[in-house]
Amino acid sequence: MKVYGSNAIRNVAFVGHGASGKTSLVDALAWVSGSSRRHGNIKDGTTLTDYSPDETARQHSINLALGHAEWMDTKLNLIDTPGYLDYFGEVVTGLHAADAAVVVVSGTSGVEVGTEKAWEVLDRLQLPRVVFVSLMDKDHADFERVFAHIQAHLTPKVVPVEIPIGDGPDFHGIINLFSGHCHMYKKGALKGENEVVPIPEEYQARYQEYSEHLTEAVASTDDDLIERYLAGEEIPREQFIGAVKQAMLAGQIVPLFCGSAPLTYGLRTLLRKMVELFPSPAECTPPADAPLVGRVFKTMSEPHVGDVTLFRLHTGELRNGDEVWNAEHETAEKLNHLSIQQGKERIEVERLAAGDIGSVAKLKNTHTGDTFCRRDAPVRLSPIPLPDSEATSAVIVKQRGEEDKLAAGLHKLHEEDPTFHFEYSSELGQTLIHGMGERHFDTILQRLERKYGVHAELTRPRVAYRETVKGKAEGQGKHKKQSGGRGQYGDCWIRISPRPRGAGYEFADEIVGGVIPGKFVPAVDRGVQESAERGVVAGYPMVDFLVECFDGSYHDVDSNEMSFKMAGILAFRNVAPKARPVLLEPLVEVLAWAPDDVLGDVMGDLSARRGHILGTEQDGRLIKVRAIVPEAELYKYSTTLHSITHGRGTHRETFHGYAEAPPDVAARVAADNQKEHAVAS
Repeated sequence: MKVYGSNAIRNVAFVGHGASGKTSLVDALAWVSGSSRRHGNIKDGTTLTDYSPDETARQHSINLALGHAEWMDTKLNLIDTPGYLDYFGEVVTGLHAADAAVVVVSGTSGVEVGTEKAWEVLDRLQLPRVVFVSLMDKDHADFERVFAHIQAHLTPKVVPVEIPIGDGPDFHGIINLFSGHCHMYKKGALKGENEVVPIPEEYQARYQEYSEHLTEAVASTDDDLIERYLAGEEIPREQFIGAVKQAMLAGQIVPLFCGSAPLTYGLRTLLRKMVELFPSPAECTPPADAPLVGRVFKTMSEPHVGDVTLFRLHTGELRNGDEVWNAEHETAEKLNHLSIQQGKERIEVERLAAGDIGSVAKLKNTHTGDTFCRRDAPVRLSPIPLPDSEATSAVIVKQRGEEDKLAAGLHKLHEEDPTFHFEYSSELGQTLIHGMGERHFDTILQRLERKYGVHAELTRPRVAYRETVKGKAEGQGKHKKQSGGRGQYGDCWIRISPRPRGAGYEFADEIVGGVIPGKFVPAVDRGVQESAERGVVAGYPMVDFLVECFDGSYHDVDSNEMSFKMAGILAFRNVAPKARPVLLEPLVEVLAWAPDDVLGDVMGDLSARRGHILGTEQDGRLIKVRAIVPEAELYKYSTTLHSITHGRGTHRETFHGYAEAPPDVAARVAADNQKEHAVAS
């Protein structure tokens, strides 16, 4: 494999909604360029970048994957990203490794939610981009309709640079506005072979209109060009292309291309324009000024190989076998078998120049997000801002004895996909997983079984309820046991009263006259606390209450700490039910973002979940809703929100506090808890 310098590299991410044709386009570009040996397709599971069993079975991308194409003495690193929002972290990661993007929009479906989400990240990163209208050969494809859709939903700065000849099954040619040539494609063309012919008469008016639009849009971004344009002068192609590139870098225009990946129509032009219009790494500012800076943006676990690390080299040069310094973990790593990816294949290279993307297997202490550098010039890049988890579920093993394997498997899956998190909650007695949605969780379970032999299933997470008291009560706890020999005797009187929410538990020693020796009073406290862990309403810990120990008695011989601890337990059980105990449920502050046209449905759903709406405000293109909702009512909320908003809505949850649960809820929770303990016993 030829080694390319920084000026001859383009790092391009392909983004868009699921089923818009990204993976087919990446596969076809690598094929047309001659860098890939076959032209695959989704149906047969033979595309370059969808090669995992999960992806071939589901026929859509799940993972970020890499390919490359060589064109015009330039290496194009092609970063294929998933389109469904459950895997949106892969899109964010891919865009942080790229210098530009091709936004793929279906010629039949137009702009969809995945397109809009990716566009928002592109805007945030200020990356130059082009839009490619794909699937132009499919039934109901309509270039004009999709162009209008892009103007309305993505940007008014989009400018067509190509005009298709025919739509749908009649699609057979493309007029290029840069050259003024009409390319007619031959049926059965393997690699986009075409014939240059005069522009058909019926397309002349359209060509003139779009050509004027393009020239005016580009000229208006440059003072010199606008003067020449207004004077009616011809602008040389090379200067015009340069002006387009500068306008793209400044975010002033977005060129619009079209074609068909399965037929390979329009791909030679796209390859050429990616070389001509997109910046090389040499033109981009590195994230840090150091002799060597690289960042790991993806870790893959491959059978028979182990972990494969994908990284972007921002500055410096790497040679096969070089040792680098991992600044995150302060450890050295040797980069043996330095490679570049072509789908699942790794092609070994002698060296990589600054700006290139490479891979290496079997690193010991390097993980996704880590920075590597030189030991004498350490650098730690800021982490890639991945999307927050939107869904939580509990997971249990189907077969006893697989608990340890479950934890190990989940840890490995987190390495591959940092948007997935897990934890064991000792309070709930459950392993909780956090991710982007139901589809994400299904993928996790399938990988657990296929890769690590763990058979697991999802279950509803338990809720960490609490109990407290609303009134005052007092009473006795007396433990007396005589069974021959030394007996047991402990006697205490306690008073229970409420404390403010969040104030916690307090114990007050109010004993006077030594009716309980001072050394035994702390045992009463321990007994109360132990008993309070199991509550009196539904078996949940009691919080925010004051216990005053004000009277009691003891026996010179039979009293001891254990006896008074038992007295404290009995006193709590006797008194707490009389102090108007109530169940407290955890509340969550929900921030939900939704389009204006479904705002009423979103708010209605939150209200139906016993939510209290705090307010709404405009936030970019969406409306942000703030609400306080009981945690128990939010199970699978992300799925419902996606359904209501057709995938355009997102939400975030943060713990808010505890509040008294309604009586019917308390009764149901108590009954459920009693049933669960009956089954367990």
